[in-house]
Amino acid sequence: MHKVVFSSFDTFHNALTSHTLSAKVALLFDRNTHALFSHNILHTLRHAHLTHHAFVVPASESAKSLQEAERLYGEFIKLGIDRHTTLVAIGGGVVGDLGGFLAASYLRGIPLVQVPTTLLAMVDSAIGGKVAINHSLGKNMIGFFYPPAFTFIDIEFLGTLPKRDVYSGLAEVFKYALIQDAPFLNILESRFEHILSLERPDLERVIRRSVKNKMRIVKKDFKETLGLRALLNFGHTFGHALETISQYKAFRHGEAVLIGMLCASALSKNLGFLDDRAFARIATFAKRFPLSPKLLKRHFFEVKESELESAMQHDKKKAGNLIRFVLLKEIGNAFLFNEKISSTEIRRAIRNAKEVLA
Repeated sequence: MHKVVFSSFDTFHNALTSHTLSAKVALLFDRNTHALFSHNILHTLRHAHLTHHAFVVPASESAKSLQEAERLYGEFIKLGIDRHTTLVAIGGGVVGDLGGFLAASYLRGIPLVQVPTTLLAMVDSAIGGKVAINHSLGKNMIGFFYPPAFTFIDIEFLGTLPKRDVYSGLAEVFKYALIQDAPFLNILESRFEHILSLERPDLERVIRRSVKNKMRIVKKDFKETLGLRALLNFGHTFGHALETISQYKAFRHGEAVLIGMLCASALSKNLGFLDDRAFARIATFAKRFPLSPKLLKRHFFEVKESELESAMQHDKKKAGNLIRFVLLKEIGNAFLFNEKISSTEIRRAIRNAKEVLA
């Protein structure tokens, strides 16, 4: 399994050398990360005598498409990008997913390094080697299990992150506490404001613990054949449906997952697995995330439960016609439920989440 390197980007060339990667790199930015970081990054690479090409994609989910991949393949071919070139994905989940998809498929695979610049990417999407692009019928439907040579985390990148994106990343951190690390929730509840303020000791502690939590599962079930890795998708069946319905234009990924985790927790309670006290604690913490009332109203409250359920039919955890949900027995103990759940119960859970957030 790939390594995670915590360091300043000034030492990036040393990490390449230690992983026996060549001094030839292709950098993939989105428009935001290019504007914010490219000057310093390119200066660092020039100083280290690294040969590099830079490519820029839109800063939105629309970049995760076959059309964008086709455009970039063409640029790679014209510039002579070969198997001795390392693709370095610098950005959030969109760049990481698209960059990973390109690295896995171009020339049947070229080296990949993830350099996440958002909290969500540092704790989740840049860890574990799942890369994909979207289809009009579903998120992340076309992709690979393709681990990077390493993931390089420089916490200083988070200094420019909008507060909304900090909250979005913390939703995925919250997930780790719910699925397998109950003591972690105590830390999140007590240090929430400090983490939000990006105070270095708290922030680094949270990122390192989240990475450790994810890697613990990924090492045991890299290609999701045992059902363990599916636990990382807690809340995602509902959350991806929300993103699909809104065409990825309303909620940040972490916001959609937060809503999805409320739905999944309500479903767990209604089916008799999760007790009322645990659900109340989850709901109380979820309400500390400031979701936009306008977006909630238009893209969740006013969306029919039947429409959300229909959008779940393209979930990657499906087995035949069976939608398999990740549920909770208690905080810190998630499991994959392999039995059919009625539409009545699915829709009831969505209504319960709406009631919490209303």
